[in-house]
Amino acid sequence: MTTSIDTLSAFVYAADLGSFSAAARRLGKSQSTISEAIANLEIDLGSSLFDRGTRAPTLTPAGRLLLPQARQIMAASQDLRRQAAQLNAGVETRLTIVLSDTFQSRTLESVACRLEERYPLLELECLVGEQEDVLDLILSGRAQLGLVGAMDSYPPDVRHQRQREASELALYAAHRHPLAGMDRIDEQQLDQHRQLRLNTYSDKTPADSGQRQWYAPSYLMLLDMARLGVGWAELPCWLVHSFGGGELKQLDVAGWPKRMPVDLVWAANKPLGAAAGWLLQQLTDGAEQR
Repeated sequence: MTTSIDTLSAFVYAADLGSFSAAARRLGKSQSTISEAIANLEIDLGSSLFDRGTRAPTLTPAGRLLLPQARQIMAASQDLRRQAAQLNAGVETRLTIVLSDTFQSRTLESVACRLEERYPLLELECLVGEQEDVLDLILSGRAQLGLVGAMDSYPPDVRHQRQREASELALYAAHRHPLAGMDRIDEQQLDQHRQLRLNTYSDKTPADSGQRQWYAPSYLMLLDMARLGVGWAELPCWLVHSFGGGELKQLDVAGWPKRMPVDLVWAANKPLGAAAGWLLQQLTDGAEQR
């Protein structure tokens, strides 16, 4: 049995529109062509799909059972054609972005919705990383775009562009931590307590063994450690407000909170696909690329 997409289309449109003539108009074919296609489909399937004894053809029990499967095959065919068209237009099948916990962007949320509308068959993967980990993922080709807290310098094969939105970081400790009961805290008082510090997987800088410090590769993990009351941490304010559960207090320290610019990064020597290029363009704000 060989069933064409055109034959299934005749079946589905006739069922949805309630008549063979309406299906013919929608598909731009003659009514006799639609009637013949459905008759041939019934022969192939060995089942009558429509009761023709009524004024308007109505689905038989077999027709009602088989209609959803016919719709699925049609949808799969349409997806196949759209995917092939996107590939021919240079659209990648998968896009991976690395996001920093420092950054909560309303612009990115809005752009993500438009990305889904523009490239409905694109697979989107979001990773979480900080600093050198983001750069490693970009340079290795594991990810195409990254958002990272602005760094003092970048490798020559990493392009970067400053984002309009910045992040705000502050120092936090659990309410039961000794620092939480102090009105004004100086650096010496901070040094008397364990600091919870960011230390990425790719960070080659040796840990400072002269101080009591605990390390984690993400701000979210540092937040959880701070909630345990084992130390104080520098954390993105939005992250604490969203996930801190009211268990952390912002410490009163001179110079804090601090503003952290955020950069969009990508590899200079790896061409971006159409979807990645479109997303990069949407996230740029006219600043000079560096």
